[in-house]
Amino acid sequence: MSILVLGGAGYIGSHTVYELIDAGEDVIIVDNLTTGFRGAVHPGAKFYHGDIRDRFFMDMIFEENDIEGVIHFSAFSQVGESMKDPLKYYNNNFCGTETMLESMVRHGIDKIVFSSTAATYGEPERVPILETDRTLPTSTYGETKLAMEKMFKWTGMASGLRYVSLRYFNACGAHPSAVIGEAHDPETHLIPLILKVPLGKLDNITVYGTDYDTPDGTCIRDYIHVMDLAQAHILAFNYLRNGGESDIFNLGNGIGFSVREVIDAARKVTGLPIPEKIGERRAGDPSVLIASSEKAKKVLGWDPKYADIETIISTAWKWHRTHPNGFEE
Repeated sequence: MSILVLGGAGYIGSHTVYELIDAGEDVIIVDNLTTGFRGAVHPGAKFYHGDIRDRFFMDMIFEENDIEGVIHFSAFSQVGESMKDPLKYYNNNFCGTETMLESMVRHGIDKIVFSSTAATYGEPERVPILETDRTLPTSTYGETKLAMEKMFKWTGMASGLRYVSLRYFNACGAHPSAVIGEAHDPETHLIPLILKVPLGKLDNITVYGTDYDTPDGTCIRDYIHVMDLAQAHILAFNYLRNGGESDIFNLGNGIGFSVREVIDAARKVTGLPIPEKIGERRAGDPSVLIASSEKAKKVLGWDPKYADIETIISTAWKWHRTHPNGFEE
């Protein structure tokens, strides 16, 4: 039987596919390549170019293949864009998931691992954040992801679907081999934006807001390496495969780094100056997001390997230095 990876040509999805295939799994990828790249698709995976919002396409996928379950990465994920164009996010994230879930239920597929986000919490009540804490998103992106989680819950109660929702924080880094890595257009993630400066693609890095309630005034985030995230998705799928009940897990290192701390770490890794300039706050950005991942470690047996920010940036730097134009080469 196969595992269907939705968004398997994207950043986290492609790394998860590589790890799944290394683990001996048979993998099918669906991606519309809006934000994913054909060059990120593992040559050992079966690839379908299509959209999860297309009911007939999704039915065809499930009819043509013997699929055991789904890992779902297909979603737009830019906080700022979601605030400017909320309907785009509801259409792709929410409506796409609803169409795909209908097809899963029609074909008796009862397991799904969902790529969720810490943005479901909004401004946290406490740090580190627990899975039981209040969810009050401050962005359309976070709101759509929370709505998708609730869709899984109610669908599961009605149909027997079991799901794991993984709420993670700032994904970063690249495959240690540098065969795949992070490439977005436009790029909005902090670490690749910082590394564009030593690559000569940006004159400086913009720090969006220096008046947050943090020690240096810049946002603090929990940075989690993409390979650790990939392993967590595989562990979550195996948890469901072994009869685990639906659940939600945070994924993070439990350590927060401010924007300025990350810039300083990048300067050390690259050995190059990285000028910065100050910009206005972005709508929907909480001051501090740090996870408690104790539940994932206890229940799933998750053991993240990359905790040091300089090590994380080193893998990203290797990818960007060898692929300065991403997958376009």
